[in-house]
Amino acid sequence: MPALSISDLMFKPGLMTGERILITGGGTGLGKVMAEACLILGAEVYICGRRGGVVEATARELTDAHGGKCVGLACDIRVPEAIADIVATIWADGGALTGLVNNAAGNFISRTEDLSPRGFDAIANIVFRGSFLVTLECGKRWLAEGRHASVVSILATWVWHGGPFTVPSAMSKAGVNVMTQSLAVEWGNRGVRFNAIAPGPFPTEGAWSRLKPGSAVDEAPPADPGIPHNRNGEMRELANLAVYLLSPGSAYVNGQTIAIDGGNHLMGRGRHDLAGWGDAEWEEARSAIRSANDQDRAQRTV
Repeated sequence: MPALSISDLMFKPGLMTGERILITGGGTGLGKVMAEACLILGAEVYICGRRGGVVEATARELTDAHGGKCVGLACDIRVPEAIADIVATIWADGGALTGLVNNAAGNFISRTEDLSPRGFDAIANIVFRGSFLVTLECGKRWLAEGRHASVVSILATWVWHGGPFTVPSAMSKAGVNVMTQSLAVEWGNRGVRFNAIAPGPFPTEGAWSRLKPGSAVDEAPPADPGIPHNRNGEMRELANLAVYLLSPGSAYVNGQTIAIDGGNHLMGRGRHDLAGWGDAEWEEARSAIRSANDQDRAQRTV
């Protein structure tokens, strides 16, 4: 079901009219909410993901609810040729993008000594390599055509303080953070700006099933002393921040990574709660994560 309405957004209707936005991993979770916000405000939106049926269904759901144009495209961002194909398709379907959200990700909790090279690559190839490849494919076109554009990457607060038990993701997102800072300087004077959002806990099915195995997304969590607000984030809050960074009104904001976590990162929080787990708890978590991965794999079309 749609998560947002115009009353959830702090911007005037039509703010994003004329904008053309690509959101990777846009079929579910945070990506879906950001896509919905851009669509409500008038942007033409493209969403992509490996589960082609999911992104196509999401695009239909959002256009049925809000009108406008939302297109779902199957794409595995680990594959450069697949990225080139969808970017060419988008450019041919109305012209250049004006914005990109690097949202596609993968993550799971694990003791680092239990990780295999394949497990590490499963995360790094999406978050680190995939985000760069999509950015590069769009960026080369923007630079060649003299276009202005905004790139927003979804990171995590552990780019500042590390991520115990999520090391592949922490390393990969730290790399994307450095990409954000580097290209903000290298391409900023050519009209392409870069910013990032570091969310705290925003419950989504994909994240919860791999980071909090066995807990339900709609579970009301107990007050967390590590979050000064004592609550998780609300989707409309993240959507408003993403729209701001994508919109022309934030044209002087460049090279920034903005935390939206109720002050959680100021407490130096990582998954330290897992330090006391033994073999039995980790095996139970691995089993739950495998189940979630199997369900996800069954829906992929690329």
